[in-house]
Amino acid sequence: MLNLAPIPEWTDVDLERFRAEIQPLNRPAVLRGLVSSWPAVRAGASSPHALGDYLRRFDAGHPVRALSADASIKGRFFYREDMQGLNFERRPETFSSALDALLGRLDDEQAPAVYIESTPIGEHLPGFLQENVLPLLPASVPPRIWVGNAVTVPTHFDLNDNIACVVAGRRRFTLFPTDQLPNLYVGPFDFTLSGPPVSMVSLHEPDFERYPKFKEALAHAQSAELGPGDALYIPYFWWHHVESLAPFNVLVNYWWNSARTHGGSPFDCLLHALLSLRDLPPAQREAWRVVFDHYVFQRNGDPMAHLAPEHRGMLGAMTPERAKEIRNILVRVLSR
Repeated sequence: MLNLAPIPEWTDVDLERFRAEIQPLNRPAVLRGLVSSWPAVRAGASSPHALGDYLRRFDAGHPVRALSADASIKGRFFYREDMQGLNFERRPETFSSALDALLGRLDDEQAPAVYIESTPIGEHLPGFLQENVLPLLPASVPPRIWVGNAVTVPTHFDLNDNIACVVAGRRRFTLFPTDQLPNLYVGPFDFTLSGPPVSMVSLHEPDFERYPKFKEALAHAQSAELGPGDALYIPYFWWHHVESLAPFNVLVNYWWNSARTHGGSPFDCLLHALLSLRDLPPAQREAWRVVFDHYVFQRNGDPMAHLAPEHRGMLGAMTPERAKEIRNILVRVLSR
């Protein structure tokens, strides 16, 4: 077992405390007992089958994405050894049929690894939201449900803030700060397990000869184990590794991002930079690093403070009109 720093814990968290004391820190936080009053949590405390019956009440019958793999992968969804494919299959089936398959093999130590991933609750389980309310976020933030047996999701990031609520089972979260990216040995962008790229390092069996800098990542890692009713706040772009520890686990999470953007995801900007900057000669790359630090990251303060607002052009305050103008320029350039 890894000896990692614990994620700080909070109790009796309400909306005011979350916004005033926890969010401004931009650090992970365990929110003990946050959703312990949910009817879903109470059903799970009775038994996995009782929670299954509770969830089936809401099933709208739409197909969900279910992942499955042979027991030999020991629950770790990942690439195949040759990197020519994935070690699991993804197939559509109804929520209830996937749930029944899980509940039917709770005592089978050779059961396949099964995971119902990232299912929008409002569409697939209408009515669940009215009975199970998260008090820290507005109702406009749509939750998703994840159901599976003892499976592992490798270290990855999300371009959102996240509150993950354990409904049943137990989950161990291991988090790494954003600045540990150079030490995580991230895999390809265009061939991923389920969206974001993942670390290629096995958390519990790291190959330090192949990935020596991962030792430094572990020195900055934080970990916590959550049970039913507990929740975890994961700030934007914090890397996280998630292990479901029980034969039956249910989690509900909420992703949101209150930052305003005017032209797509920052990840799109990264892809554009790969095209236009990465392969420049070193001296030119360095020149552009200075330019980005000055105009985008504003490490030297307001880069246009010496000009009146009406003379700053596209480098001035971003208005809808100015954002549209810049997007039109990019469309013309990228369509050449």
